[in-house]
Amino acid sequence: MKRNIALTALTAFAVSVLTMFGYVHFFMPDGETVRIEHVDATPSQPTLFTKNNAGNFEPLDFSAVAERVIDGVVHIRSTVPAQAGQYRQPQGQPFPFFDDDIFERFFGPQYRGQVPRQREMPPKVGSGSGVIIDESGYIVTNNHVVNGATDLEVTLNDNRSLKAELVGVDPTTDIAVLKIEAEQLTPLSFINSDEVNVGQWVLAIGNPFNLNSTVTAGIVSAKARNINILREQYAVESFIQTDAAINPGNSGGALVDLQGGLVGINTAIASPTGAYSGYGFAVPSNIVKKVVEDLIEYGSVQRGYLGVMIRDVNSQLAKERKLSVNAGVLVDSVMSKSAAGAAGVVPGDVVIAVDGQRIQQSNELQERVARKRPGDDVVLTLVRDGRERDVRVKLNGDTGSELAPVLAKLGIRADDLDASEIEALGIRQGVRVSEVLPGRIRRETGIREGFVITHLDREAVKDKAHLVDLLKRKSGGVMIEGIYPDRPGKHYYAFGLEG
Repeated sequence: MKRNIALTALTAFAVSVLTMFGYVHFFMPDGETVRIEHVDATPSQPTLFTKNNAGNFEPLDFSAVAERVIDGVVHIRSTVPAQAGQYRQPQGQPFPFFDDDIFERFFGPQYRGQVPRQREMPPKVGSGSGVIIDESGYIVTNNHVVNGATDLEVTLNDNRSLKAELVGVDPTTDIAVLKIEAEQLTPLSFINSDEVNVGQWVLAIGNPFNLNSTVTAGIVSAKARNINILREQYAVESFIQTDAAINPGNSGGALVDLQGGLVGINTAIASPTGAYSGYGFAVPSNIVKKVVEDLIEYGSVQRGYLGVMIRDVNSQLAKERKLSVNAGVLVDSVMSKSAAGAAGVVPGDVVIAVDGQRIQQSNELQERVARKRPGDDVVLTLVRDGRERDVRVKLNGDTGSELAPVLAKLGIRADDLDASEIEALGIRQGVRVSEVLPGRIRRETGIREGFVITHLDREAVKDKAHLVDLLKRKSGGVMIEGIYPDRPGKHYYAFGLEG
């Protein structure tokens, strides 16, 4: 048995040797050796393509546009002082409602100084982003980035730091404009946000979490979004929604297309955690451009108003009201002496287009009208009794717009008082300051909202129109006299009309 196994093994070995000898002698070329290589990866590189404006395919690469626009986005540092009456309780003070004089009387002079007094809260310091829009130094950002700040510092992408002046704010769109004095700036150009399409690539540039000059990419995932984040009475929310990553600190930064055009100003995120979770929102550039122009020229936004109460049309409402359309904006009521009423708009009309552009939601109507100024015309396409008709409306202004540019440049909005308010205040006449905006009055006086102007340079102020007329006839410095409903006595403020 063992002999057979040994014979078999010897035979197999001899066959193997003969096979190798035959391959080398008959098949392998002279002078060559066999070398086996292992390749970990192929030399090819995957490429993602996209269509350009001409419809041609080209490699998708964000580096060129990022390099072109990054110098146009700045970091903003805002300092908000502690409010009067805000105090911090120092650690170790057991009885915050007693001062050390009381403890001295009860426990002796040795106790003096052992209970530290309350200290005022330190100022709040916030940060955000901004976009340079003009070589002369104008910067657009969000109102909530600079709201209440007494000190604004702008840091450019080349690390230059400069103090900024607040030009104006518009809480209804959450937009603000700053001004710096600097040279060699790189402004970004506005594009028509109406031409931005869902699915289009965009880049978000800003300073999230103080990480300067951060660029993220995504697409436009929706348009005309209303997320009810602005609490102003006449808030305009018609955001561009994007999935480009936006986080705290991106506010006021740029949303641009792949040609570097400014699509919008990044403003908000929708997130259960406060950090990015897939949805960011930007104010469209068409709204931003109009607001910026008004703030620079007037100090406040000159906005036209239709004077209607509206709501969205859906299938349920269409069924209840027996409407012939399932989308659009229903006019619930028309205010007296309104622009819409003067043009013939009536309750029950459904607005389906503005200036020939179809709309489906009320925020789209608000956005279109918000681009207009008082006195501008807007053409509404209405559905009434199942038939379409066009109505041309000449827009009215709000209280600030009607008085522009006089009160707008001074930086206040004013309202007339009714007879009951005048009687309750114990005065004969007056005009209430309903809002104090960035402007000369804020810089030069301490006027608060609610102040009632009774006299200007000793002349009684009858109403809002009279106040405007008086201001138009004045020059140099003026003195106003008035009262606060919650403060005793008369108050006087002086400011200049020139410069």
